Formats: sequence, structure tokens, C-alpha cells
Amino acid sequence: MSSAERPQRPKVVVTRRLLPETEQRLSDLFDVEFNLTDTPFDRARLAEAMQRADVLVPTITDEIDAELIAGAGDQLKLIANFGVGVDHIDLKAARQRKIIVTNTPGAYSEDAAEMAMALILSVPRRLAEAAKVIRSGEWRGWSPTSLLGHRIQGKTLGIIGMGRIGSTIARQARAFDLHILYHNRHRLPEAVEKALGARYVADLDDMLAASDIVSVNCPHTDQTHHLLNAARLRLIGPTGHLINTARGEIVDEAALISALEKGELAGAGLDVFEHEPAVNPRLLACDNVVLLPHIGSATVEGRTASGALVIANIQSWKDGHRPPDQVLEGWI
Repeated sequence: MSSAERPQRPKVVVTRRLLPETEQRLSDLFDVEFNLTDTPFDRARLAEAMQRADVLVPTITDEIDAELIAGAGDQLKLIANFGVGVDHIDLKAARQRKIIVTNTPGAYSEDAAEMAMALILSVPRRLAEAAKVIRSGEWRGWSPTSLLGHRIQGKTLGIIGMGRIGSTIARQARAFDLHILYHNRHRLPEAVEKALGARYVADLDDMLAASDIVSVNCPHTDQTHHLLNAARLRLIGPTGHLINTARGEIVDEAALISALEKGELAGAGLDVFEHEPAVNPRLLACDNVVLLPHIGSATVEGRTASGALVIANIQSWKDGHRPPDQVLEGWI
């Protein structure tokens, strides 16, 4: 579709409520339909939206598989995802239908890294357990042996995935005197490693065995599904801690729960879950975990930046240009 053939005010369907200023700007520029209830679209509503929209603006709560893409209207030419991860969109099917997919890279790097660092600090120091004691009314005052945790200074942090977020975590972690190891599909340039104070470990198992704290920061793909299984969790060991702010499916949650219950892992900090929004009751019963409701990107600044990127991608497409944040199959 050439720029001349594109509608002057393309029909844009947004599946969730966004910040007011983002919605206002979208309304100023395009013919927009908002989800005023903010209830996640069910499959039927998502299919109906894809049959009549020129542009769909989905979020992580929208599972856009090959069947939905096959049933989309011929006029749907752009899926402008509100968020960085696109594992909920079948990129191969979109490419076959010549539907462009974009995301919002970099909008949440600082936010997600800050959340990971918050968990890196709170899990070894047992902050969730301590908060429960206060709220229970059972605190009897200071004790030299009560709720003993571990300092993170001098410990080794292993980062799985050294993209924007992983690199930001490494930068922030240096302030806490953590030793940084990382595993990535590709090694970073030596100058970047030196600036981050990070050492590359080619074998993931070797890195896990050498780490006191492991932070998961890679995308979820077929290759990373259950990347951390029972055997790899055992490599982290009974004094190790696991932090996951990426995607729940990267960790075998059943194996993680078993390791926590058996004391094969000291603790975990989770902002994501394998079957969210459902949280396994056995996880809720574990004292040695910090559980958060997927809020790693939940800042005003991040949501504002993400909205601006969505608008820029739609506007660029409308003007006949390749959107700046087009996601290609095999994007990681």
C-alpha cells in the first residue's frame, strides 16, 4: 500500500486504556477506537477488531496467533504493539500477510532494570518476610538473630540476556559492588564489557554455577521456553537467588516451586509468571519469594515514552515510510 493509498485518518483500534495524553494525541491524529472499560479483549472481540482496523494497537494481554492473523481484514497493515516484547504476536504469520509489526524498544529499560535491582536487594534481605511480620502484629522488637539475610556486596550477579535491560542492570549493579557475569547469544564488544564491568560466559550452565544471584532478562521465544529447568535451577544452588522480570515462561515454574520448597534454591523474586494472571498457590505459600504483579514497566515515564513510540510508528507508516521500530522475524 503506497502512501497515496493509505487513509488520511486510518482506523486505529487500541485494546487497552493508555495514559490520557497518549489517547488524546492518538485522537488528534487518527480515527481511534478505545477500550473504555480496559477489560482485556476476548478472542472474538480481538478477531472483530482485526477485521476492520487499519492499525491495531495491542498489549501483552492480546494473544495474536496465526489463526487470528489469517482472519484479519485485508486493510490491516500495521500492528503497533504497546510494549517491547512481541512473543504474543505470531511474527511469521504477520509477515506472510504483509502486516508490519512494531514495538517500543527502550521505553522501559530503566524501569525494568530498577525493578530487577529492587528484587535483587529485597530477596536476599528477606524484605517480604519482614513486612509480613510487621503486618501480622507479631513483631516483638529487635533481635540479633531475627530474619537474617545476606548482603549482596561482593556477590556474583549472572545476567541472562544482555540487551538494553540487561546492560542497564549491569550498570546499576556496579554501584552495589556486585561482580557481573553475563550470558548472551552474542558477546558484547570488549569496550562495552569494560564499561559495564561485565564478563562474558559462553556456557549458560557455567554461568549459573558461578552466580549467587541470577537475573532473567532475555526475550521469550521457542528457544528460551523453560530455559531454566530443574537441572539448571539446581546449578544456582541452595544459597542462590533467582530474579525474573522478563517472561514467566522462560522459567519452568513447577520446577522452580519444587526447588524453593525443597531448599534447593534460597529464594526468588518474580514480577512475571508462567500462567499469569494466575499465580500458583504453592508460590503464594512460599516465604522465600517476593511476588509482584508484572509492574516492571509501570512508571508514568515509561508508559508516556511507549505511547510516543506507538504514535511515531503509526504516523511514519501513514506517511508511507518504514516505521522506525519495525520488528522482524528472528528479532532477538
